[in-house]
Amino acid sequence: MAFVLRRERNVPVAEPELGGSAQSSAGARFPLPRVPAHEKRQRWFEVCLVLLLACGSFVLNAIYLLKTGPGGMPAISNPRWSVGIVQEAGCLMLVGYVLSRRQLKFADLGLRWSLSDVGVGLLVAVISYVVYGIGSALVQMGSRQIFGHIASSASPNQFFGHPSVMFIPFSLLNPFFEELIIRAYLMTEVAELTGSSALAVVVSVAVQFSYHLYYGWVGALSVSFLFLVFALYYARARKALPVIVAHGIFDIYSLVRLW
Repeated sequence: MAFVLRRERNVPVAEPELGGSAQSSAGARFPLPRVPAHEKRQRWFEVCLVLLLACGSFVLNAIYLLKTGPGGMPAISNPRWSVGIVQEAGCLMLVGYVLSRRQLKFADLGLRWSLSDVGVGLLVAVISYVVYGIGSALVQMGSRQIFGHIASSASPNQFFGHPSVMFIPFSLLNPFFEELIIRAYLMTEVAELTGSSALAVVVSVAVQFSYHLYYGWVGALSVSFLFLVFALYYARARKALPVIVAHGIFDIYSLVRLW
């Protein structure tokens, strides 16, 4: 599939709220189209359907593990990783179909192949890691002030152990799944349907926070600082590849550490 720069749509537009105006690589404003009421209802339904299928089981599983702890989940085998791959690939195809109903492609969400965007992704990864370190320290400090001690958070090793071979393709697919669906698609839809890029950032980060609750409240809040940087970058630049690259770096790093 060929990916190109997001094309402008011939509709009245409203200015985005977050950070003034979002800029493309050419410096043009990215519009927030005014969506008719009848179209809004259908698009909200599509958003809810995509989120239910993409994240519903992950959120329920995260809440269950938040309650039971790492011991509540058996070791993840190759078949379970394979199921995850099928689910994530299927959800990406669903979003592609939803977009196609409006004569759109993933390119309209800002996905294009560019070596410079890969470099930007490396920079986004570094910045997000620094922000994560600061945010994690603040969360732990807040935990100490509220509870008198630092609340414990689970580590990836406790949940995933020594990953099987199917964890490799899952780790390569997952950044596309999360960043194209929970970041690019969800943020674009929320911003266009509500006229608020700030709300789009909040919703995207909140959804990712919810299905990372298996790390515990402290762990989920801490990792949300990574997602916040990704969301703020996408809200401003509307480019998907850099956040996919940044997310992929952390997933591959986690894979290497687990091994």
